[in-house]
Amino acid sequence: MVFKLRPRWLQLALVALIGIILVLGLGRFPSIAQEAAAAKWKIGTEPAFPPFEMKDAATGDLDGFDIDLIKAIGEAAGREIEFVSLPFEGLIPALQSKTIDAAISGMTITAERSQTVDFSRPYFKAGLAIAVREDNSDIKSFENLMGKQIAVQIGTTGAQQAGSVKDAVVSTFDSAPLALQELVNGRVDAVVNDLPVTLFAINEANLKGVKVVGELVTEEYYGIALPKNSEALAAINAALETLIQTGVYAQIYRKWFVSDPPILPTIAPSLISPTRSGLNWGRLFQNLLKGAWITILLTATSFFFGLIGGSLVAFALISPVRPLRWLCRAYVDFFRGTPMLVQLFMIYFGIPAMLQGLGFEVSFNRFFAAVLALSLNVAAYLAEILRGGIQSIDRGQWEAGESLAMNPIETMQYVVFPQSFRRVLPPLGNEFITLIKDTSLAAVIGFEELFRQGQLVMATTYRSFEVFLAIAIVYLVMTSIASICFKRLEAYMDPISRAKKLTQAKASALPTTLPS
Repeated sequence: MVFKLRPRWLQLALVALIGIILVLGLGRFPSIAQEAAAAKWKIGTEPAFPPFEMKDAATGDLDGFDIDLIKAIGEAAGREIEFVSLPFEGLIPALQSKTIDAAISGMTITAERSQTVDFSRPYFKAGLAIAVREDNSDIKSFENLMGKQIAVQIGTTGAQQAGSVKDAVVSTFDSAPLALQELVNGRVDAVVNDLPVTLFAINEANLKGVKVVGELVTEEYYGIALPKNSEALAAINAALETLIQTGVYAQIYRKWFVSDPPILPTIAPSLISPTRSGLNWGRLFQNLLKGAWITILLTATSFFFGLIGGSLVAFALISPVRPLRWLCRAYVDFFRGTPMLVQLFMIYFGIPAMLQGLGFEVSFNRFFAAVLALSLNVAAYLAEILRGGIQSIDRGQWEAGESLAMNPIETMQYVVFPQSFRRVLPPLGNEFITLIKDTSLAAVIGFEELFRQGQLVMATTYRSFEVFLAIAIVYLVMTSIASICFKRLEAYMDPISRAKKLTQAKASALPTTLPS
C-alpha cells in the first residue's frame, strides 16, 4: 500500500522534523566517531623484518618482537591495535599524511627522521653489522668495504652507512631478506644490516653460506614513530614505561632473544644534538635525470628485443604447425597472466638460487635480468597486437601476392606486414608508453632507475610529496615525447597523408602568375 501526503503543510512539517533531527544528531555523531577512533590505534609495520615483524608460517598472522610489544602497549594503554602492512619507505609518508597513528618496524631513531615525525622513548638497543659469504676472508671490518659491492635495504641506517664508504657500489632493495639473497647468490660482497635481523636469518631461517664479521658498525636505538605533535605519544611512552617497570618488557625480550634486555635511555643519543637537512632541488633533479637515462635505456632495449620476439611469436601463432601454435599460445598466456613483478623475481632471484642449489654457480647481471624479464613480458603483448593486425588484412591481399608469383614469405614481407604494421602503430605506441612506466618495477632488484632514484632521495629527506611530484613530472615529459614521436611516425607511414603532402608541395612549387 502506498501513502501519499496530499496537504502541502503536512509535507513541509515532515521535512522540518527531519531537519531538526539531523541538526540535533550531527552534534553527537562526530563525537561518537572520534571516541571510536580514539579507542583504536592504526599501527603501520613492514612484515618482512624478522624477528621484529614477520608472518607466522602456520597461521599467517603477524608475529615478532615488535608485534608482541605494541600489543602489550595497547593493552596497557587501553587501546585496540589494528595493524597496517606497509613497505618500510612508506611508513614515514603514511605518518605525515596521518593515515596511520604510529609505526613500529625496527625504525632507528635519527635526527633526520625526527624532523618529520616524533619518536617514543627507545624500546630496543641495536646496531649495524656486516654479513659476508662464508668463503670471504677479505672483509673483516667496515674499513675493508672500500671499493666493494654492498647490498642494503632502502631507507635504513645501513643504507646511509654504506653510502659513506669510499668507492663502494651500493645496491638498494625493498627488504632485508632480498639484500641477503643477493649476497647468497654471489652478486655482492657484503650486506650492511641490523645485527638481530641478520643473526635471525642465519640461525633461525637457515640462511646458508653467510656469516657476520667484525664488531658493530654503529650503536642504535629503535623507537615507535608517530605523526608530529601526536596526542598518542604520551600514552605510548607511559605504557612503555609501565611495561619496563613491571617486567613485561623483559619477558617479551627473553622470548625472542633468549637474554636479558639492556638498560634503555629515556632519550635516544642521536636526538640530544640533532642536525637539520633539507631538500636540495638541484641534486634531486640531477639524480632524477640520471635515473631517467637508465629508464630510457631499459625501455628502448626491452622494446627492441620485445618487438623482434613478438613478431616471431605472432607469425608462429598463425602458422599451420599446430604444436608450434600451442607452444607460443602457452608462452603468451603465461607472461600476460602473471605479474611482471613475479617474473622479475623469478628470473633474478629464483632461477640462480635454484641452479645454485643444484650445484651450478649461475648469477645473472642485473641489467641482463631486467631486460630479459621486460622483453619477455612485452613480447607476449606485442605478439597479440601484431597477430591481430596481420589477421585484419583482407584475404584478397594474399591472393594478390600469389597472382604476382610471390611465395607466402614474400607476400608477408612486401604486402601484408607493411599494411598491418601501419594499423597496429597506435597500440604499439601505447605499449611503449606503458613499458616506460613498467620499468619502475626494476627497482625491486636494485636497479636505480627513475623511480628508485626518487625513493633514495625521499629516504634521506622524507619530503615525499615534492619528490614524488618531481618523479611524476619527469615521467610525464618522457611519455609525452614518446606519444609525439609515435604520432609523427603514424603520419609519416600513412600513404594518403603522404600523397596529400606531396600534392601540396608540388602545388606550392608552381609559379603563382602566368608568364605574359
